[in-house]
Amino acid sequence: MQNKGTIRFFAIAFALVSLFQLSFTLVTKITENRAKNYATNEQAHALAKQLAKNDAKLEARLNDSIQDARTRYYLDSVANQPVYNLLLRKYTYKECLDREINLGLDLKGGMNVTLEVSVADVVNSMSGNSTNPVFTKAMTMASEKQKNSQKDFVTLFGESFTQVDPNAKLSAIFGRMELREKIRPSSTNEEVLAVVRAECNAAFERTFNILRNRIDRFGVSQPNISKHATSDRILIELPGIKDPERVRKLLQGSAKLEFWETYKFSELANIFNDADKRLATMSGGIDTTAKVADSLKTDVAKDKAAKSDTLKKSSLAEKLKQDTTAASTGKEQQVDKYRKEHPLYAYLQPAYTQQKGQMYATNRATVGYAAVKDTSRINTMLAKVRGMFPRNCQLAWMVKPEKDAPEVLQLMALRSTNRENTAALFGDVIVDARQDYDPNGSVEVTMGMNNTGAKIWRNLTRDNVGKQVAIVLDGYVYSAPNVNDEIPNGRSSISGNFSVEEGQDLANVLKAGKLPAPARIVEEAVVGPTLGQEAINAGLYSFVVAFFLTLLYMIFYYNRAGLIANVALVVNMFFVFGVLASIGAVLTLPGIAGIVLTLGMDVDKNVIIYERIREEIRAGKGMRLAIEDGYKHALTAIIDSNVITLLTGIVLYVFGSGPVQGFATTLIIGILSSLF
Repeated sequence: MQNKGTIRFFAIAFALVSLFQLSFTLVTKITENRAKNYATNEQAHALAKQLAKNDAKLEARLNDSIQDARTRYYLDSVANQPVYNLLLRKYTYKECLDREINLGLDLKGGMNVTLEVSVADVVNSMSGNSTNPVFTKAMTMASEKQKNSQKDFVTLFGESFTQVDPNAKLSAIFGRMELREKIRPSSTNEEVLAVVRAECNAAFERTFNILRNRIDRFGVSQPNISKHATSDRILIELPGIKDPERVRKLLQGSAKLEFWETYKFSELANIFNDADKRLATMSGGIDTTAKVADSLKTDVAKDKAAKSDTLKKSSLAEKLKQDTTAASTGKEQQVDKYRKEHPLYAYLQPAYTQQKGQMYATNRATVGYAAVKDTSRINTMLAKVRGMFPRNCQLAWMVKPEKDAPEVLQLMALRSTNRENTAALFGDVIVDARQDYDPNGSVEVTMGMNNTGAKIWRNLTRDNVGKQVAIVLDGYVYSAPNVNDEIPNGRSSISGNFSVEEGQDLANVLKAGKLPAPARIVEEAVVGPTLGQEAINAGLYSFVVAFFLTLLYMIFYYNRAGLIANVALVVNMFFVFGVLASIGAVLTLPGIAGIVLTLGMDVDKNVIIYERIREEIRAGKGMRLAIEDGYKHALTAIIDSNVITLLTGIVLYVFGSGPVQGFATTLIIGILSSLF
């Protein structure tokens, strides 16, 4: 009885865990259905009809596009909103999405990305960014030829170089210090091109390996990455991906890590005030377009109809609309007047602090705050008055909002102290990086520097004690900590209000390093099923038909005993899907085949047990004793067949890939669950 109690306890616990994990899939489906209902309305249909102008096909495409856009808008708006309350914990839609059952590219679709490795950039880098007119003209010609040629870029470059100047020597351009052992002044153009081609091929291979490592660390199940046979392109297939933007950043991220000194806002406040005034006198700084005017009127109408403070905007102009109690017309006039007089400060709230009734510019590197949606507009305005700022001043946005202000980004002022107006230190000195936790339990990324970096970092921190040093990755500020003391050993950490996932991504990119050959996305698609809808339907129908035929057979042949077996079969399927959701495995069409095979093996086990029980009954044993002996005598055969199948599944999982691995995953889970 003690063993039965233990088994019962684990069975109940297993069921509760499976129910908990599968509940997230149900919640996401309900939320997505709400999004579809939101996207499908008469107003959207009317807009599509108006734009199509009696073109039925165009109207259908426009209607689909509008509904897709409205669906994405709805899901984006609830991404960080609680949609599932469970006991004392509230889960957002994004958290539920991360916990639902993942479907493979052949069922749910995913993301296809084609990356083109820029061999031209590698060649240019090998030349030391040469400004030789023959070289630059040959590079331009080769780039043009490549659009209509199957030849590789290096061959086209060699032909173009000879065409521009047959007497020019490539060794004079590529004979730099780094290549002096391979390229000598006496080297012919053919010999130099051979070296350049070998270096480009090696850079392509390193880029391919780095991208593969990034994808492996990204955590996508069953990714596929391959080289294009006839071009400098890499094909990547990511099934069940949920965040395409994160993939784009991870694949194209060059890990351009920089360490900048910073300005204090108090040093730039007057310049920002003058820039705001200058923009007021420029037509480009005044928002008077009909589109914006219509948008303002719409906002005012919404405000009047709602009769409540529901317009939660972050820019100063919109706050004025919220705070005022004047009539709608007065609001609109006040907003227009402020935007005309202060076009920059209408969207960028300067970092002033109030002391004893007076406003003072802060001594922090933050120069202002703006709504995420207004950052592009602010960048455009600041570009128009760039000449008013010091040459060594760079402005950069924080990479993400603070938790207490999820719609607001900070704008930081960076300072350069060298002639090139670049960062004080670059990320190529990083030798190690990993996601870690600080003493307070917050996520951080720790990194170590080589000897050269440690020396520069020591001087940089020594000269900026009491000031902020901005840690910038690919143009965005991840952290701007105060320097409390000199850091002599090159061991540092990046803290930026990271989640564990974000910290791991940053550490992985830093460890992978800067791409030897820059890669850019030339084609991407969030694709539907690759095997076609018929194949999907056939796979799903096969599972449903097999499942219900099995249930009917057991009831028909074994009566009430068959009904009990069916209950066990349903519970086992529940456990299988619960485990799939728990471990984050991806369900594919081959995976469905593995589940169908599990169904067959479940039935086989029950048939063996029931037939052994019948033999015991025919031998004259009572029902209870016949059941005990039937299970006892059938157990050996059941374990033997299942262990052999389990070992086969493990071999397929270890040595297989893609569909084979998907089949093996569900087969292994099904066998273990069934034996339990």
